[in-house]
Amino acid sequence: MLEDVKKNADQKMQKSLESLKNDLAKVRTGRAHTGLLDHVMVEYYGSMVAVNQVANVTLGDARTINVQPYEKPMIGKVEKAIRDSDLGLNPATNGDLIRVPMPMLTEERRRDLIKVVRTEGENAKVSLRNGRRDANDALKKLIKDKEISEDEERRMQDEVQKLTDKYVAEVDKLLQAKETELLAV
Repeated sequence: MLEDVKKNADQKMQKSLESLKNDLAKVRTGRAHTGLLDHVMVEYYGSMVAVNQVANVTLGDARTINVQPYEKPMIGKVEKAIRDSDLGLNPATNGDLIRVPMPMLTEERRRDLIKVVRTEGENAKVSLRNGRRDANDALKKLIKDKEISEDEERRMQDEVQKLTDKYVAEVDKLLQAKETELLAV
C-alpha cells in the first residue's frame, strides 16, 4: 500500500523526466543530430507518419543531416515536410538524397532558445511537484481511512520529498547541460 504510493510517484516523475528529455532534444543547437527530425510528419499513402519511417536519416557531417527516402515519389513530400516544420531548416535535394544543413545560431537566437529550455525545465518541475502532491493526497486518504498511522504517513512524505528532490536535481542537471551546449559556438 505505502510502496504503491511511492512507486506511482516514482513512475509519474520518471515520465516527466522522459518528457523533458524529448522536449530538450527538439531544441536545436548548431550541431546536427538525427533525432531532430523525429517529430516531422509526412503524408504517406493517406496517413501521417514520421520522416524516419519513410526514409533513412543519417548524419552527413557535424552540420548536415542526410535524408534518403525509401521510395522515389516521397522525395518531394519529405523535403516539403522538413521545410514546413517549425525547425527553420532549408533542405536541398541532390538526386535521391535530401541534404539538411544546420544554420549557425545567432547570439540572439541562442538566448531565445535558452529561455525556451528554462521554460521546459520549469514545466517539468511543476509536473514533478504535481506527482508529489498526488502522492501526499493518497497518503492523507490512507490516514483518513485508518489504514496507516501518522508516523508511517510522515515517513512516507519524507521519502516522497527525497524522491522529488532527486528528480528536481536531475532536471537541473539536464538544463545545465543543454544551456552549455547552446552557448558552445
